Amino acid sequence: MSQDEYQYHPETRAVRIRSERTDNMEHSSPMYITSSFTYPDAERMRATFADETDDYIYSRFSNPNVDEVIDKVAMLEGAPAGYATASGMSTIWASFMALLSAGDHLLACRAIFGSTHTLITKYLPKYGIQYDYFDINDPTSIEALIKPNTKMIFVETPSNPGLDVIDLEWLGKLARSHNVILNVDNCFATPILQRPLALGAHLVTTSATKWMDGQGRVLGGVVVGEPDLIKQIYTFCRSTGPSLSPFNAWVLSKSLETLPVRMARHSESALKLATALEGNPHLVWVKYPFLPSHPQYAIAKKQMSGGGGVFCFELKGGVEQGRRFLDSLQLLSLTANLGDSRSIASHPSSTTHAKLTEEERLLAGITPGLIRISTGLEYPDDILHDIVQALDKSK
Repeated sequence: MSQDEYQYHPETRAVRIRSERTDNMEHSSPMYITSSFTYPDAERMRATFADETDDYIYSRFSNPNVDEVIDKVAMLEGAPAGYATASGMSTIWASFMALLSAGDHLLACRAIFGSTHTLITKYLPKYGIQYDYFDINDPTSIEALIKPNTKMIFVETPSNPGLDVIDLEWLGKLARSHNVILNVDNCFATPILQRPLALGAHLVTTSATKWMDGQGRVLGGVVVGEPDLIKQIYTFCRSTGPSLSPFNAWVLSKSLETLPVRMARHSESALKLATALEGNPHLVWVKYPFLPSHPQYAIAKKQMSGGGGVFCFELKGGVEQGRRFLDSLQLLSLTANLGDSRSIASHPSSTTHAKLTEEERLLAGITPGLIRISTGLEYPDDILHDIVQALDKSK
């Protein structure tokens, strides 16, 4: 293979993809902190507004820093097109509103992030969009829920916070056989560990706020997938305005350069911690996609190259025990984020999923004593020590 034909590995391309250099020949991409862009003459401006050029118009539509993030994520996901927004939730909302209309039906897994649940149950019905939930642990029930007006299947895998996993290749074939859009939230795995488009998905949505940023600094969201679907999402966002700021995009682009290295460390540490905690007398169970005890372990091993940085466990003692455990931690942070360089512990029943009814939480697998751990980049034995001492202290 000649040098011209040689294809660099995605990890290399994630480092090297960048906006076009200016005349200053800067090595690192500059920040394009501007609301609008200028033109050399009236004809060029006319042609740009008529979509006859690729020139920039307004940063609500597009911006060099934002395009750089899109290019990197699309490349890592193996997608032909993408769009970036101000947050992961705005990306999910845009994928719903751009592609679903009054009278359409959305089929979603019940085990999803609390804010996504709110969008589906509280806001979609206002626009005449119907929905049903399915149990991700009972995939054989999905096909019976598909209706003539079903337009989209939405799924998180691994799910937040219960780490349920579904066979995306199987689900992709099912969606295509019914001419339904498969929209996959790939936040927990990132394209480093899982590529849903290669397994049959039409769209992949990701909260870049999490592992892609990796240090808890900025918000962002990215959706990638089939060009005709992305074009509809872009048209919706261009008019409604959930744009990613150039500054946040600049931060995210630099973070994507180290995403492969970080995800390897997060996954290695999470597996070590989950393995060490199995059998702890204070716990009912420990759950992690790459633990052999995980119900969908074989599926996870088939479609993921690593288990990710999140694991969870069930405390004996329920809600009150969960609060005592969090209050006993000395190293881990208590915060509403995940995917940080710093390890984070959360109690979903009293925080991220508190607005769900108890019945809804249990149906989604969120038990009273469930603790979610986002494994950071600290020395893994130090993370383990803090968890164990908090378990012993809170008994």
